Amino acid sequence: MKARIRAVESYLPAKILTNEDLAAEFPEWTVEKISAKTGISRRHIASDDEFSSHLAIGAGRALFDAHNISPESIKYLIVCTQSPDFYMPTTACLVQDGLGIPITAGATDITLGCSGYVYALGLAKGLIESGQVENVLVITADTYSKFINPLDKSVRTIFGDGAAATLVEATEGPEALVGFTYGSNGAGGKNLIVPHGGLRSGEDIAPKASMATRGLTESGYDLFMDGPEIFSFTIDIVPASVDEILAKAGVGFDDIDLFVFHQANAFMLEHLRKKLGIPKEKFFVALEESGNTVSSTIPIALTEAVRRGELAPGMRVMMLGFGVGLSWGGLVATW
Repeated sequence: MKARIRAVESYLPAKILTNEDLAAEFPEWTVEKISAKTGISRRHIASDDEFSSHLAIGAGRALFDAHNISPESIKYLIVCTQSPDFYMPTTACLVQDGLGIPITAGATDITLGCSGYVYALGLAKGLIESGQVENVLVITADTYSKFINPLDKSVRTIFGDGAAATLVEATEGPEALVGFTYGSNGAGGKNLIVPHGGLRSGEDIAPKASMATRGLTESGYDLFMDGPEIFSFTIDIVPASVDEILAKAGVGFDDIDLFVFHQANAFMLEHLRKKLGIPKEKFFVALEESGNTVSSTIPIALTEAVRRGELAPGMRVMMLGFGVGLSWGGLVATW
């Protein structure tokens, strides 16, 4: 049996933060400047009493309802999040209960960000093709807005909250998920970090994240991103990753019908598109209405591509995630 993606759906919280809202808070940044720098017009933000498990449950329900999938049919649940409700219990267990998935199903979290969707698909493929389970529900969910210092406009303009659910199932057909490529470089972990988010002070490894250096007053978690370092990492790693994915998948560049990369920001994506020589019609961008939702950007984009009719059965789509960790991963899927 081989693993394939059966369906994908997404979920966004109701609260919205627009460029107009941000420009009102930071008058030195106009609506036009924010749009030009990020390619984002608005972001969905989790309310004070809304957490990653709630978004994950919303995404799961959307998938079940849209594709006539029964919760009782789910054999295994993977929740990918870097903003869990609690240190313990595991968020996946809360989601299993909230979705009415049987207690006989496995449930586990993985804590990866921008590359997390690809890693979760790889794990789902392994579970299915090793004969352990017949299907895996992969849910990505993050509420990065809760990590952000309200006065840090550099990250408030970029990140939004969201979730997505993907059902990966066994099929007797040909391989549909191939070319998996992974990489990690923890030496760059200091460049995208929540310095006050765990049991250890992140300022120990990331001096630039200190409140004094940033000119901010500590507000809780205070997510820090060194934009230039993340940009340099991305520009270096993505072209080599694309070549490796193609080689492992046994396909050529022109065989890919659609490229769906992590939706970091429009400037970075356009730079990558030009550097790689990808035609605009094959390069899917969908972050204007949701922002950078971290682990969910790729599946949210897939959902939107299907809705627009730009991703149809039989097409080959390359997915490539890259960012926090530092971590990256990609694959080619036959839709």
